[in-house]
Amino acid sequence: MVDIPKLVSVMAMSIVEVRKLKEIEKVIVHSLDLCLYQVSILVDGVEHIVTDKKGKLLRSFNTLDIQAMFETLPVKETVLRHQSAYDEMVGLSHEGGTNAMEVPLGNNKLGDVPKNLQ
Repeated sequence: MVDIPKLVSVMAMSIVEVRKLKEIEKVIVHSLDLCLYQVSILVDGVEHIVTDKKGKLLRSFNTLDIQAMFETLPVKETVLRHQSAYDEMVGLSHEGGTNAMEVPLGNNKLGDVPKNLQ
């Protein structure tokens, strides 16, 4: 289980702003559905959802596309985070913590950022 702070409010940061950062503590690739991923970053202990240049949430159907986008940036750690919505459906309590799981993703040296995510 992962210790994830509860977000009081979600702070957004555009990919343009992200590229200007001197250090990114963690890139978090959120697994939303079977093949749908969204990205947030941890900077100075605060989690920020990442948007594109137009302010739309940055999403992809491929984790490798997201990894390629952050490959040349000063990232300390990249993880895939999955949180199940099914605990409540099978009678497990949602109180007392989260069932989120984080799996480290390495640097795959992927090269260019896909044009649809720039």
